[in-house]
Amino acid sequence: MDLSAAALYTASTWVIPVLLAITLHEAAHGFVAHRLGDDTAWRLGRVTLNPFKHVDPVGTVLLPALLFFLHSPFMFGYAKPVPVKFGALRHPRHDMVLVAGAGPSTNLLQAFAAALLVHIVVFLPEGVDAWTLANLKNAIVINVVLALFNMIPLPPLDGGRVAVGLLPDALARPLARLERHGMIILIGLLFILPMIGTQLGVNLNLVGWLLGGPVDWVIGVILRLTGIA
Repeated sequence: MDLSAAALYTASTWVIPVLLAITLHEAAHGFVAHRLGDDTAWRLGRVTLNPFKHVDPVGTVLLPALLFFLHSPFMFGYAKPVPVKFGALRHPRHDMVLVAGAGPSTNLLQAFAAALLVHIVVFLPEGVDAWTLANLKNAIVINVVLALFNMIPLPPLDGGRVAVGLLPDALARPLARLERHGMIILIGLLFILPMIGTQLGVNLNLVGWLLGGPVDWVIGVILRLTGIA
């Protein structure tokens, strides 16, 4: 298998896990919001398993593809966020926590389901089994990473919304005001700071340092619970 064919094969083992991860993540936000009183996402057709409703051309396709073919040491991407009017929820502050937590929770359930499905790979035809196993392994990783990354307590990430809903007002209000700058802060942490660190010969990949241990631990727990490890 030449390099281009190998790259396409590897890419094909990530497409389905990524699309499922982001589709169910976003649909879960909209579904829980609808159940708790806000039908914004429902009316816009975002409570759906159709991935094209959630795919962002830049964040879901171009950016991850570019990082993949550049052999980046990390992957980053995003979907179109599901619109939620928190003021329309029956209990805005409490329900905001449930809506925000629905996405990461769904990702952890997907990782667990993928680990369970590993047990059926031995029954598949030769060739199909290796490709399916690669998809399932990637599904476990991408869903755990997506769940834990989104739980970083920085708006507009889900963890930021959860923190705003749980913290006392004195802490919640200044944290909520960070949302307008949240994406810029994330870009700085994910791209700019590591680039500066590379020039200085210092590891400034703070997100990798923060998530590396918890991701490995959660994956380990899932593998043990499903009888793989």
